Amino acid sequence: MEFTKSLIKGKLIKRYKRFFVDVKLKKEIVTAHCPNTGSMKGLLDKGNEVHLFKHDDPKRKLKYGLEIIKAKQNLVGVNTHRANRIVEHGLNNNLIKELRDNDKIKPEVFFNKETRFDFLIEKKKKKIFVEVKNVTLFRNKKIAEFPDAVTSRGSKHLLTLIDAIKKGYKTYLIFLVQIQNMEEFKIAKDIDNDYYENYLIAKKAGVNFLAYRCKISSKKILIDKKIKIING
Repeated sequence: MEFTKSLIKGKLIKRYKRFFVDVKLKKEIVTAHCPNTGSMKGLLDKGNEVHLFKHDDPKRKLKYGLEIIKAKQNLVGVNTHRANRIVEHGLNNNLIKELRDNDKIKPEVFFNKETRFDFLIEKKKKKIFVEVKNVTLFRNKKIAEFPDAVTSRGSKHLLTLIDAIKKGYKTYLIFLVQIQNMEEFKIAKDIDNDYYENYLIAKKAGVNFLAYRCKISSKKILIDKKIKIING
């Protein structure tokens, strides 16, 4: 996934009301849209380097959108809306070795009236649902974690993936680690033990879990390499 223009570098002042960040640029202070409603735990220290995308749409109330934060010397992609585009690029370019050479890739497909998964893949007469989780938490230099807050919605997705297996689908959940330099991934069970327990249930039921790290720059964010899941 390539940015259509160069990002603008600044310094974080604060995030507030979930959707807003104040950023100091070279000559001014601007308010940018924060496209991440999560806790963004560990990323929001005042003075952290940030990278903004400047939008051309005159109808937008906020001209800038937050894309990347630099925390503890690592660039972190925080725009959750980009995650599916990054994975779609990876699927189309065979960057995810478990899901190569697909016949058809459909984004955002309903499984039932309440739930739609991020992708439905058709491959050699098999149908595969793929759910994507954007990962931005790291409390150790080399270990990425999910979730960064309690997520009942995430647990619901795990249980629905099990339902999909019962109906004959193969299922994958990809933890997309938008953090530089991570070598391993784990479920943050101290933050949401219910999610961890449901993860174990889903794994035993046959849901396939993958963690892939991204290569991040101010020009593009691409899937880089698979990393090991170390708990469960």
